[in-house]
Amino acid sequence: MSVSDLAFWVIGGLLTLAALLALVRIVRGPSVLDRVVGTDVLVSIVVCALGTEAALTRHSTTLPILISLSLVAFVGAVAVARFVARDRDTAPGQDEVAPAGRVLTASGPVGPPAGLDSEHATEAGPDVSPDGRMSRGDDLADDRADPEETS
Repeated sequence: MSVSDLAFWVIGGLLTLAALLALVRIVRGPSVLDRVVGTDVLVSIVVCALGTEAALTRHSTTLPILISLSLVAFVGAVAVARFVARDRDTAPGQDEVAPAGRVLTASGPVGPPAGLDSEHATEAGPDVSPDGRMSRGDDLADDRADPEETS
């Protein structure tokens, strides 16, 4: 038995054990994120097995497969993470109070922007121009001015 044969069996056994443990995580869950992590680990194990096979046989024909599989796994994990993050947001119409006193709604935070206290902020929150961009507040300075100071 040569060194490469021994390495093949040791690495193959470890990767098989890791794949079985990843399958257990996929089956047992309990959440979607646990299953996604298990699937991502399983794909990584397959990539490692293909890389080991390419290294032991000294050929590079599996390199495009390795890159494609890694890219698909990454894009899939990011897509599921974004889906789960969007799913955990508050439902439309349900508001929750943020720790800084701002109200979080489904359309975004409402309340005073960072650095302003509530007496200098408008009820709608940060200054937003009609086209949806943040304004500097120069055009709204008269609305915020104290009536006693302007007289």
